Amino acid sequence: MIRSALLAAVIVVVAAAHAAAQTPTSVFLEDLTWTEVRAATGAGRTTVIVPIGGTEQSGPHMALGKHNVRVRALAGKIATSLGNALVAPVLAYVPEGKSSPPTSHMRFPGTITIPDDTFDATLQSVARGFRLHGFRDVVFIGDHGGYQKAMQRAVAALNREWASTSVRAHVIEEYYQAAAEEFPKLLREKGFKDAEIGTHAGLADTSLMLAIDPALVRVDRLQAAGNSKLDGVSGNPRRSSAELGKLGVDLIVARSVEAIRKATARK
Repeated sequence: MIRSALLAAVIVVVAAAHAAAQTPTSVFLEDLTWTEVRAATGAGRTTVIVPIGGTEQSGPHMALGKHNVRVRALAGKIATSLGNALVAPVLAYVPEGKSSPPTSHMRFPGTITIPDDTFDATLQSVARGFRLHGFRDVVFIGDHGGYQKAMQRAVAALNREWASTSVRAHVIEEYYQAAAEEFPKLLREKGFKDAEIGTHAGLADTSLMLAIDPALVRVDRLQAAGNSKLDGVSGNPRRSSAELGKLGVDLIVARSVEAIRKATARK
């Protein structure tokens, strides 16, 4: 009987360990099975973050996928801090200008663009699917300035459509504001000038990327990347560093978490 009891205890322990090993820990939707998503929403993970990036030129020193990699990493940190959220796959195709004649970033090879109405329809379709599958709050965050108003349009349309339900869509403007306004302000307080900080592929932008994924930055080209329309750069990335970028990462995550909690609070 003692031997049988010991065997039974071992089986219980092994089974529990196996179950624990099988429990998904990722906050990223694409890492989960459909049954795991169903279990997650059933357990209260009813907020889904939709990260929007964009595939565009970022100077001769930074890879085209900057926005996509950055927004995914930051969305993961935000969702982990929230504790009740999952992260949708990154939307990498966004409006980037016209193709004929080429405008904005479309003047540089590798940039991908889609029409504004296609982008608007995609956001709304994605949100409707998440509502169908048990999410109560669909949260859009965008890493690029060009489509911020488009996100607002989509959210307004969805909330009109869902007015009689408890489901809501949200655009978290604080995410982009922290990156585009607060982080540069912090850098100015540290003595950096606006001409160096820049607004695209300059010190601020490049430092964020170094903090998140340095493999996407060609550090040997930083000295050659100046403030030139020919380079596709606004600012000067030469003194960029992961240490500076970490300050921006922490700021963006903190502001976004605070804003999402406030937006999704049920009265």
